[in-house]
Amino acid sequence: MSPMEQVPLWAAIPVSLLLIIGGLLCVTGALGLLRLSNFYQRIHGPALINTLGAGCFLIASMLFFTVSQSRPVIHELLITVAVLLTAPATTMMLARAAVSRDRRSHRPGVPPHPGQAEGEVHTGSRKE
Repeated sequence: MSPMEQVPLWAAIPVSLLLIIGGLLCVTGALGLLRLSNFYQRIHGPALINTLGAGCFLIASMLFFTVSQSRPVIHELLITVAVLLTAPATTMMLARAAVSRDRRSHRPGVPPHPGQAEGEVHTGSRKE
C-alpha cells in the first residue's frame, strides 16, 4: 500500500490545501521578481511571500508524515525555525549592501547615512 492510500481524508484535504496555497504563494513571489521595478521592491515582497509558502509546505509535510507514520514527526519545526531566522536576516543584509553600494555611487533617492545632514557627503571617517 502506498503512503497516500494510508492517509485518511480528514488529513489529505488540509495537506492538499496547504500545498496548493504554498505553491500559489511561491508563484506570486516569483512573479513579483519579474514585475517589480527596482531592487528594493524585488527584495521585499518575494522574501515575505516565499517564506510563507515554505511554511505552508513544511506544515503540510509535518501533517502528512505524522498521520502516515502514526507518530509525531516534528523535525520540520527545525527547518521552519531556520527559515524564519535566516530569511529576514538575509534580506536585511542584502538591503544594507544595496544601500551602501548606492550611497557610494551617489545614486539619487538613496537615504542619507544616519546622523548625517542632507547635503553632507559621507567620507567614512568620524569627526571627534
